[in-house]
Amino acid sequence: MKAKLQEYRGMSQEQLGLSLKELHKNLFHLRFQSATERLETPSEIQKTKREIARVNTIIRERALAAETAAAGKGA
Repeated sequence: MKAKLQEYRGMSQEQLGLSLKELHKNLFHLRFQSATERLETPSEIQKTKREIARVNTIIRERALAAETAAAGKGA
């Protein structure tokens, strides 16, 4: 898990956006499989949701850091 987090932190903002888009697409497919009772491992949905949350957290951290930096320059 730590390795995946470090991997996300090393990505650019654009790469994070693409990863997030891919994760959302994967979640959609997993939900579709779950609805049609073809999902082999139901825990995959929860794992994907957690990955989405990790990426969103990193994006938010960077946005807050940028706001703080901008506020610091303005003062």
